[in-house]
Amino acid sequence: MHEKNILRNKYFLYLTEFFSGMSVMAVELGASRLMAPYFSSSQIVWTVIIGVIMIAMALGNVWGGRKADKNPSPDKLYGRLLLAAVWIALIPFAGRYLIAGISLLLATFITRNFLIYAALFSCLAVFAFPCVLLGTVTPSLVKYTVGSLEDNGKTVGELGALNTIGSIIGTFLPTFVTIPAVGTAATFLVFSGILAAISIIYCISKRKKLVRCALAAILIAALGFLTPSYSFAFWEDGITLEDESIYNYLQVRESDSSVVLSTNVLFGVQSILMKHEKLTGMYYDYALAAPLMAGVTKERPGDILILGLGSGTFAKYCTEYFPGSSVEGVEIDEKIAALASEYFSLPDSVEVSVSDGRSYLTASGRSYDVIMVDAYQDITIPFQMSSVEFFTEVRKHLKDNGVMVVNMNMRSKSRDSINDYLCDTIGSVFPYVCTVPVEGGTNCEVFAYSNPGARKELDACRKGLDDRALAQMMDTVAGNLTPREAKDRILTDDKAPVELLGMKVLDEIIADELSYYRDKLLDLI
Repeated sequence: MHEKNILRNKYFLYLTEFFSGMSVMAVELGASRLMAPYFSSSQIVWTVIIGVIMIAMALGNVWGGRKADKNPSPDKLYGRLLLAAVWIALIPFAGRYLIAGISLLLATFITRNFLIYAALFSCLAVFAFPCVLLGTVTPSLVKYTVGSLEDNGKTVGELGALNTIGSIIGTFLPTFVTIPAVGTAATFLVFSGILAAISIIYCISKRKKLVRCALAAILIAALGFLTPSYSFAFWEDGITLEDESIYNYLQVRESDSSVVLSTNVLFGVQSILMKHEKLTGMYYDYALAAPLMAGVTKERPGDILILGLGSGTFAKYCTEYFPGSSVEGVEIDEKIAALASEYFSLPDSVEVSVSDGRSYLTASGRSYDVIMVDAYQDITIPFQMSSVEFFTEVRKHLKDNGVMVVNMNMRSKSRDSINDYLCDTIGSVFPYVCTVPVEGGTNCEVFAYSNPGARKELDACRKGLDDRALAQMMDTVAGNLTPREAKDRILTDDKAPVELLGMKVLDEIIADELSYYRDKLLDLI
C-alpha cells in the first residue's frame, strides 16, 4: 500500500530522474573545482573529468538495466541512491587526501604525461563510483514506469527530458550560485542531501532501511558543520584567507615580510605585497623595464595597461616608480580584484575593470605606452590570449614607442616548448622580441616592441634612476636581454594546443624536482 502511494502517479519517480540528472552535473562541476587547485583547470583536466564520468554513467546504465530486469523492485535503486549520497558527501573531505596521495605516488614513477595520469587516477578513485550508481537510475526508472508498450515512448521521452532539464540546472546552479556563495565542499553536501532526502522519503514510505537512512542523514549533517573549517591546503597552517570564486581557488597567506595570493594549493605566486622591501625579486620587478623601454619616467608619465591584474603587484609598482602615469588593470575574476584593495594596498588611482583581457582590449579605443600580459597561470594558458590574432590586437593598441611585456611562467630547457611557440608567435607580429630569464624560478619575461631605439631608451633611463634597488634590477634586465629570432611555430585562434605544450614543460619541471627522490626510492626497491 505504501509503495503504491509514493509511486502512484509516477511523479516521485520523475522527481528521482530530475534530481539524479542534476546531481551528476553538480558532481562533474564540483570535480573540476576540487581538482583545479591541484591540477589546474585546463582543457586536459576537463577532458579527463568528462571522459571518466561518461564512462561511469555508461557502466551504470548497463548495470542498472540488468539489475532492474532481475529484480524489478525499486528498493535496490533507492538503496544505491542513498549510497551515492553518502559517497558524494564524503568526496570533498576524503577526496583531497586521495588526490594528494595519488599525485605524490605517480610523481615518483611517472616522467611523461603526469598531468593526464594524475588527473585520471584521481578522478577514477574519487568520482567514478557515485556516477556509476547514478547511471543506474534511468534504466531502472524506465523499468518501473513503463506500464505497457503503448505508452513506453512517451514515458521514456518524459524521463529523458526531465534528466536533461535537471542536468542543465545542475550545470548552472553550482557554477553561478552554490560554489561562489558557499564553496565546493558545501556544494557537494547540498546535492548529497537532495539525493539522500529522496531515498529517505522512499524508505519511510516502505518502512525499510530506516537505520541506514538515519545514519546517512546524521553523517551528512555532521559534515555540514565541518565545512566552515574546510581547507584545500589541509597540510598548511596560518592561511589568512581561503575562498573560491567562479574562476579560481583563492589563498592569501601573510607572513612578517609579505602577503601572497595564490590560486594553486601546491605552488605559484599570483600576487605579492612586500611589507619592508621595495621590490620582490620576482618577475614583477623585471617587467618594470618595459615602461623605461617605452620612455616612461617620473618626468614623462605614460599610459599603462595590465591584462591580468591579479591583486595589483605590477600596477602598484607602476604608480610608485612612474608617478602621474595612467594605470589600468583588467582582471576577469571579480573576487581577485576585490582582494587587491583589501589585502594588497592597490592605490585608488588604478582603474580596475572586471573583464576578459582580450575582449577589453578589442573594445578599447585607447593607445598605451606599455601593455603587460600577465594572464598565464601554470599550465592554464588562455588560448585566445596566446594567438597571433591577440598579439596583433595588442600591437594596434600600442603607441609608436610602445612596449608589450609578457610574463611566461614555464621556462623550459627543451626545444619546442610552449614559450618557444609563444615567442615565435609574438615575433611574427613585432619586429623586435627579447627575453630575460627570472632568477630563482621558472618565469621568463618577454619584451616586444616596434621602436628600434627601445634598448637605448632603457640604457638612458636606467642611468638616471635615483632608486638604488630599481637601478640594480634594471642593470640585471639590461645585462640579460636576449634577442629572439622568430621561427615558424605560430599559434592561431584556430590552432593553439597550449595545454599539451604546457604539459610537456610540467613533466620536465616535475622530473627535475623529484629526480633525486625517485632515484633513492628506486635504489631501495
